[in-house]
Amino acid sequence: MINLYEFVTATNGQILGEPAAQLFDAFSADAAQIKQGQMFVAIATPEGDIQANIRQAIQNGARGLICKNPPQCDTDGVSVVMVRDVVGALMQWAQYMLGRYGTQVIGVAGVAGKSITADAIGRVLSTRYAVHSKPDAADGRLSVPFALASLKPSDQFTVLKLSMSEVGEMGALAEAAQPQTAVITNISNYHMGGFASPDQMAEEMRVLVDLLPPGGVAVINHDDDRVRGLATTTRADVSTYGTSFGADMMAYNIQAGDDGTVFDLRMGNERHNGIKVSFLSKHHINCLLAALQVGLHHDIPLADGLRALGELSPLPGRLRPLDGRGGSRLIDGTYGGGVLSAMGMLDWLEETRKTAERRVFFMLGDIDNPGKNHAAVYRAIGQRAAKVVDVLFTQGTGAAIAGRAALDYGLPPDRVQMTATPQDAIKRFERGYQLDADDLVVINAGIACGMQQFTRSLLEREADIAQLPAPPADSILSHPTRLTWLEINYDAIANNVRQLKAMLSADVALMAVVKADAYGHGAEMTARTALDNGAEWLGVSSVHEALALREAGINAPILAMNYTPPYMARHAMLNDITLTVFDIETASAYDRVAAEINNKVTVHIKLDSGMGRIGVLPDGVVLLVRHLSSLQNVQAEGIFTHFSMADSLSDYTEQQTERFMAALRDIQSATGRTFKYVHAANSAATVAHPAAHFDLVRPGIALYGLHPSDDVTLPEGFQPALTWKTLIAQIKTLPAGHPIGYGNTYITEKPERVALLPVGYGDGYRRGPQNAGEVLVRGQRAPIRGRVSMEKTIISIEHIPQAAVGDEVVLIGKQGSAQITAEQVAANIGTINYEITCNALPRLPRR
Repeated sequence: MINLYEFVTATNGQILGEPAAQLFDAFSADAAQIKQGQMFVAIATPEGDIQANIRQAIQNGARGLICKNPPQCDTDGVSVVMVRDVVGALMQWAQYMLGRYGTQVIGVAGVAGKSITADAIGRVLSTRYAVHSKPDAADGRLSVPFALASLKPSDQFTVLKLSMSEVGEMGALAEAAQPQTAVITNISNYHMGGFASPDQMAEEMRVLVDLLPPGGVAVINHDDDRVRGLATTTRADVSTYGTSFGADMMAYNIQAGDDGTVFDLRMGNERHNGIKVSFLSKHHINCLLAALQVGLHHDIPLADGLRALGELSPLPGRLRPLDGRGGSRLIDGTYGGGVLSAMGMLDWLEETRKTAERRVFFMLGDIDNPGKNHAAVYRAIGQRAAKVVDVLFTQGTGAAIAGRAALDYGLPPDRVQMTATPQDAIKRFERGYQLDADDLVVINAGIACGMQQFTRSLLEREADIAQLPAPPADSILSHPTRLTWLEINYDAIANNVRQLKAMLSADVALMAVVKADAYGHGAEMTARTALDNGAEWLGVSSVHEALALREAGINAPILAMNYTPPYMARHAMLNDITLTVFDIETASAYDRVAAEINNKVTVHIKLDSGMGRIGVLPDGVVLLVRHLSSLQNVQAEGIFTHFSMADSLSDYTEQQTERFMAALRDIQSATGRTFKYVHAANSAATVAHPAAHFDLVRPGIALYGLHPSDDVTLPEGFQPALTWKTLIAQIKTLPAGHPIGYGNTYITEKPERVALLPVGYGDGYRRGPQNAGEVLVRGQRAPIRGRVSMEKTIISIEHIPQAAVGDEVVLIGKQGSAQITAEQVAANIGTINYEITCNALPRLPRR
């Protein structure tokens, strides 16, 4: 319980106005998820709008507020405490409360297993003491004060997770918590967060063990070389645990089973054999050993600790067994499932498969904050999975790397299913698989990717939803990893594909055009999403783009719609890529290449019906078709054309359609040939010219929720999928007469408050001939001043006095009730929305 006056005393804070509530159940930094009666902590967020978050928190029931600056809204009925530094004040309060109650602190640190270890320690100590433990408390810089909000005067011990993500955090956490006992679980070669190396992470953890007082205890994982090295400098007593010889407490003869793990235990001269726990992964055994060591140091006999652990179950989302549909078994690892969790479960699968015949599904979602070597993390998981699972599902861009690695290491393509969203993963699974009692499904994912939805879809009983993890309450504390980035809503793309399919007759197929990196939206994930929601084909410009999709494990039909040089035809044939032909010479060259490799090439004929670009003219198409019929290694599967004015109010599209249909009649009359696929309609024609649908349509811009033109707009129900964001890097007030940017094209007429944005034409944010005009800051439009530089843009915030460094800025998309569309940006620059999204360079992260 948080007492208002104790908080003010501990932090030297100042109560603003007349206080209302005096007691609060908890702290919260998430304005959207705050509960009635909680105290809101107003700190900088990824969105940056602290005042907006304060308003939302009060609307949602906050009755207390901790802030640095006075609120700019009505705080009637809310107790407001102003402090110099919000985070520092919370740490001061935590230290004050621990000293006031005299509660002994056990700090748990490490890369993985902290929650399991904290839960196990709490359970062991509870056999004798009053223990405060919050194993489900979210990780992060405020984990200590947030956990201590429920501390009671009667609590003799508290078990706190000490989670750090960058250099310097452990000192602040340890100073606030002042633990007498510290447990270090592990240090990973993979998951390093904001650390440059595992050794740097180890030195940060050394801060914790070195701050332990004489007479304190450092409980060290003997199996981890870097953790073991921390014992050399501490003033505290050291106890080690592990599964290797040399540990003070050692587990051995470890046998994994379907319902838990059995092991033997040695501690000095004491032996315990046949210990059974409900935890499946071997790395969780070390978590339990650490708890037993802590118990021993606080006079709890080993036998009592073992009995307590025998009754312990995995926490929600931490490899918790659940009953699945059809009598199947689910292992839910959707709360922060990282590489160690994934590898631990793959080890368990390999061992248990020796004694159990069953079908094994492994569902891998994107891992939260995988670190700078994330590709190596995912590839290692994929390589391992290829050896031990029957079917691998992936969800997200990172997890797809694991899927590709699994293909590289021999898992058949029909047993690697890669998707972009949880909804698509659910649909793909339900279409392809029926679970029964011989099936096992293991789900491993970070909390942020939403794979809890997948687990939920497979539950046998609705009541078991309560056993799934909830998102962390302080998820708002996460920060973007780049200065400017794109957020792609693949659910919006899925919706748009379904909207387009609804416009078509049942016998008309849909080709999703994903050239130019899916118009800047990310070709791989867009392609997967489109295919999962009704698209049958993919359209790209070149064989190069098609090969990237094949290398990503996408096996759907792909048409390369541009010219392909004969030397590239070999790659197309070997990867089942359909090519475009429009002249006899190129077709003959393809035939020769196919003969050389004993293969065949599938082609679509491109007819120029009046656009004047690539394609055979109508008076030459019959000759081309006849020639193709004479080639033994070329199969002409389709014929297509392209409209030049389908997005305009013109009858020229009907003229092109008639020329195209006349050519088809000429071909059939002269050669008897028909084609499996006849196609012409781009996005505009798909929407506005249903007579041009033929056998297949080729929408591009509409997939992304963008209008083909001002004349041809999308119907209600389509959703833009791309949001482009950056943040404020600097704010200053320029005097009157001060130039801004190259060429001094803008000069202030009076003192003007401006902000620098770290984005420019080096990111694809256009410089000229005109710029985008405006951006959104705190839900208000802010004009661009001067020329856009390579990586910098200046905006005026004279009318937005509350704007601050770190505020999120929207270049394209929504912020609050305001919106800047790609169409609006295009109009300001003097181009089309296609160019705006395509300009967003690949170096910008998509998430």
